[in-house]
Amino acid sequence: MSRIVSIAGDGQMALVMAGVCSEAGHQVRLWPPLGDAGGVLTRTRRSARMPAFELPSGVKVIEDAAEAFGGVDAALVVIPTEFLRATCQRLRGAIGDEALVCSFTKGIEVGSLEFPSRIIGHELRSGGHRDCVSLSGPNIAAEMVRGAPTAMVSACPDVSLAEQARQLLVLPRLKIYTATDVLGVELVGAAKNVVALAAGMLDGLEAGVNAKSVLLARGLAEIVRLGVALGASMETFFGVAGVGDLATTCFSPEGRNRRCGEAIARGASLADYCAASPCVIEGVQTTRALAALAARSAVDMPIAAAVHAVLFEGLQPAEALASLMARESRQEQRR
Repeated sequence: MSRIVSIAGDGQMALVMAGVCSEAGHQVRLWPPLGDAGGVLTRTRRSARMPAFELPSGVKVIEDAAEAFGGVDAALVVIPTEFLRATCQRLRGAIGDEALVCSFTKGIEVGSLEFPSRIIGHELRSGGHRDCVSLSGPNIAAEMVRGAPTAMVSACPDVSLAEQARQLLVLPRLKIYTATDVLGVELVGAAKNVVALAAGMLDGLEAGVNAKSVLLARGLAEIVRLGVALGASMETFFGVAGVGDLATTCFSPEGRNRRCGEAIARGASLADYCAASPCVIEGVQTTRALAALAARSAVDMPIAAAVHAVLFEGLQPAEALASLMARESRQEQRR
């Protein structure tokens, strides 16, 4: 059934979801948070963030928020975490209470240490909260644009809303599972970007596939420790949104966080790299938030701590690797 779907964002995943929703037969509106980006998209139907992708002709680019979200059946929020709260405040009142709201944002807000669905749920409704569906999985944008098969998880405490989101995105090449563990899905969706930065650093050091596979396994163990401490379900971390997304992010040559880590290990400045990137490197700010969340929860996360030390404390990637290898070995456990 055709729906009216509006998308907040103009980054890679926002463009991809505009294409997916259009292909699924919906009436699609795209709202770029910055007006200049909207003008370019309207004129060229293309973005420097994804040059090979052309926005389908049926997708309307609308720069006015009230017009873009008025009367919609579903609103997809695809905004980097560091800009999410301010953007949702701009959208307050524009999205009707009956609209299905979905988040494709992966991260943890620095300072508040809140996850995207909670920020969206509170900021879109002044004085209250609305349930927000979190969608996450191994979704490299460039592969989705090429039509490659993939899957994701639709998570919400309200199972009926998770199912509505699943039905919204029905395509033969996109398989969607439903879940209720929003905390687990959002935690691993954020933390996997920090592990991916470390994976890229190993690539830059030419440490090999063996080392990266160990990193993935032990990185997952760290995420599970934190997740269980926060009350998430362990099963979530071994599913599509967990190890599935983690593996993709660590091994894909197109992963932004992995490429950033590799550049840093080869001598690039973090500030210069981020300034030159057309897309936000979500894992950078997530590293700050994850370190703070681990400290607050008294959970040991040595890999995340090592990434933090490299990005913000002047530690060299080779020294971080040596420090991790020198840690005392003990009986391996899932947690």
